[in-house]
Amino acid sequence: QVHLVASGGGSVQAGGSLTLSCSVSGYTYSRWYCMGWFRQAPGKERERVASLEISRTSTSTPTYADSVKGRFTVSQDNGKNTLNLQMNNLTSHDTAMYYCAAGRDGYLCPLSPSAFPYWGQGTQVTVSS
Repeated sequence: QVHLVASGGGSVQAGGSLTLSCSVSGYTYSRWYCMGWFRQAPGKERERVASLEISRTSTSTPTYADSVKGRFTVSQDNGKNTLNLQMNNLTSHDTAMYYCAAGRDGYLCPLSPSAFPYWGQGTQVTVSS
């Protein structure tokens, strides 16, 4: 059974930084799978932040939402089966619940959150101005 655990959220002032982590366990895949970070602010739809495909030998170049390009960086810690999201120069617009998600074996990263079958529990990020 695939299990994702997100951590690292917290409160920070505008301009500050946070690093989120998502640990993955129980995923037996044959080719590759997509890992992504999403966020959902109150009253808004869940939106993709960043995603990349992971295989046994490599990872793809991450893609980012326009709103976070140049400020957020996603990376994988292979040894720990962990996907990290480094967030810099945070603004109040980044305040949201952040979720990590894993896609289906052999599928490229979809854009829609509904296409991801596996989700972590979410970690809150609050940015004060």
